Amino acid sequence: MDENWLIPEWPAPPGVRAVFTTRQGGVSAAPWGSMNLGDHVGDAPAQVAANRALLAQATGARPVFLQQVHGSAVLRLDEATPQGQPADAATTSQRGIACTIMVADCLPVLLTDVDGSAVAAAHAGWRGLAGQQGHGVLEQLCERFWAPAQQGRAQAAINTIAWLGPCIGPAAFEVGAEVRAVFVESHPGAAACFTAGAPGKYFADLAGLARLRLQALGITQMFGNDGSAAWCTVGNASRFFSHRRDAGVGGNGFATTGRMAACIWLE
Repeated sequence: MDENWLIPEWPAPPGVRAVFTTRQGGVSAAPWGSMNLGDHVGDAPAQVAANRALLAQATGARPVFLQQVHGSAVLRLDEATPQGQPADAATTSQRGIACTIMVADCLPVLLTDVDGSAVAAAHAGWRGLAGQQGHGVLEQLCERFWAPAQQGRAQAAINTIAWLGPCIGPAAFEVGAEVRAVFVESHPGAAACFTAGAPGKYFADLAGLARLRLQALGITQMFGNDGSAAWCTVGNASRFFSHRRDAGVGGNGFATTGRMAACIWLE
């Protein structure tokens, strides 16, 4: 692994591996320098392909990239799953296949169970996290992730371990009152994840909102992003890509920032 990439610090069982790439370690030129994994942001296709090959080599697994649409669809991966399927979460119990989520401000959430029998990953921007009537991408993913389990849902939740990666932080993520209302209407406790900004605006703690959703599902083992400045993609320009910070900088019509990836796989 590149020394600049993040290796989750969490009690994952033996055989479960995970990594979060940063903007270092690849071959792309500015403004996508250098480890851009997104093939939809204007970067040269050959450079993106080279970076994806570097990721596969580093992990020793096959990263399966999704076509992420800020929804809540979940894909179950196997060796035949093609690249670029429309979904915002994935799970697998097959070895050597990496559930892979691309981000540049949205929150990546990785899951495994205490037995190391399966892994999963979700792309949790605010739209996918909110979903419909409080049922979003994390709820959908857990339903699929727990479906093969022999024990009940409550025990499956207790046996689940979650890691939250870097995302736009609570000091940078300004949203409208309508976004706050979507979360608070379904989870009144979500109000604590919003602080007032300009009139009609709020600053949202995206990682905090995800933790609330995971807690409501019965998951108690959560690690990673605690909302502090070190995890903020916007505030750490030398380490992280950020769509909100960098979009349009190049003036070429693209969101001129790269994409990082959170990967989890079974060795």
